[in-house]
Amino acid sequence: MKYNFEHCPPRRPTESEKWLEYPEDVLPLWVADMDFVSPEPVVRALRERVEHRVFGYGRDRADLKELIVRRMEERYAWRIREEDVVLIPGVIRGFNLACRATAAPGGEALVQTPIYPPMLYAPGHAGLVRRDNELAASESAYEINWADFEAALNGNTRVFLLCNPHNPTGRVFRRDELLRMGELCLKHGVVVCSDEIHCDLIFSGQTHIPIASLSPELAAQTITLMSPSKTFNIAGLDCSFAIIQNPDLRKRFNHARAGLVGGVNILGQAAAVAALRDGQEWLDQVLAVLESNRDFLFDYVREKWPAVRMYLPEATYLAWLDCRALNLENPHEFFLNRAKVAFNDGATFGRGGEGFVRINFACPRKTLEEALFRCTAALRAAAPL
Repeated sequence: MKYNFEHCPPRRPTESEKWLEYPEDVLPLWVADMDFVSPEPVVRALRERVEHRVFGYGRDRADLKELIVRRMEERYAWRIREEDVVLIPGVIRGFNLACRATAAPGGEALVQTPIYPPMLYAPGHAGLVRRDNELAASESAYEINWADFEAALNGNTRVFLLCNPHNPTGRVFRRDELLRMGELCLKHGVVVCSDEIHCDLIFSGQTHIPIASLSPELAAQTITLMSPSKTFNIAGLDCSFAIIQNPDLRKRFNHARAGLVGGVNILGQAAAVAALRDGQEWLDQVLAVLESNRDFLFDYVREKWPAVRMYLPEATYLAWLDCRALNLENPHEFFLNRAKVAFNDGATFGRGGEGFVRINFACPRKTLEEALFRCTAALRAAAPL
């Protein structure tokens, strides 16, 4: 079927965090969910499950794990087993559990800033000290500061929280980069926890490679976190999974969740099965829309805001804009108060994020255009561009 991504149902009446955080006159292009309707097979599966009218306790669905195993083989030539799959209610819980599973007195965790804010706080929740490896911004992309990366892997480092594809910069790390990071972690005995939640949202010319798929040694030292939530716009249903091929590491991960993190609810599993089994048609169409929006945004910023540098995302539906040359005290506050457009404040992404904003372009083109027109008018009123 052909989906319509230009006419979306209103979300303010649906307890939407994205649309209710700010007043009604503000256009929200911040939190990472899409304004688009989810795939019809997902809606149909949920409707059928609701029609059963009994919502008792559930258990992990074998068919969901079978689909995950098959997907890893078909997409990445990565062979895993059903027992390697641990269903969890959200990737954020996953990397927090990874920190708890690897925590030890005096332990440290490594993250690459600027980074998705919950990853900044996860080490501290587990009693780990956070070490930052700030990514180096070039003219067109972000690169890894290798000397700093290896220096941070000292004898106290327990876990490296990798984000690939990277949020907020949109980088898809190359095979050689993943191999080098993985080899350094192996050398220093550091567990890799790889948040790969955006792995299906890859643009033309890019390839996602799960770091655990690169070698048996890396597989044994990696916790991989994935989810259909971003891919198929079902984030509110809290269905994610960890792939942990090392039985001992998997045992430690499950021990860390005891009494705190339960399983995935029955509706979340029903949606995930339908999405993974029958959602590819929708995904192909939405990727075309997202890439078109990305290119429109990139061209607009380059033409209308020459002082702003936008890093072209290789994946995700999030754009990372360097607004420092605008000499605004706080770009997020400026656009919110003067243009009535809500972006994410780059400062909340840690070191290297000050003076940046993150834009969610997973919305109808008319919404994106209106947001940009408002921002342009506000910038011209403040100082001619």
